[in-house]
Amino acid sequence: QVQLVESGGGLVQAGGSLTLSCAASGRLFNIRAMAWYRQAPGKQRDWVAHITREGTTNYLDSVKDRFTISRDNPWNTVYLRMDSLKPDDTAVYYCAALDYGAPDYNYWGQGTQVTVSS
Repeated sequence: QVQLVESGGGLVQAGGSLTLSCAASGRLFNIRAMAWYRQAPGKQRDWVAHITREGTTNYLDSVKDRFTISRDNPWNTVYLRMDSLKPDDTAVYYCAALDYGAPDYNYWGQGTQVTVSS
């Protein structure tokens, strides 16, 4: 019922910036929140940031002063602006959506690779 497609990943030097986009389609009226997760090679998938239907945001502590999650109302596109990138930000970044009544994020995009060099 919800389809998510990420874009905007790429290769960037440490200290640089990159903005990811997540295009959402389908039955968006039942979405409670959307989030960005990331997964580095050999690591578990970690939560990075989310935005609720009411517009409140939260961030992983290590990215809180560098990343910004935002959206086009209500859910057509969700963004993750990443500034002051570090090599340990390198990961596949995934967009996710949470339905009202679902116990965990239940829709996922295919992922987009972010590689930070130096």
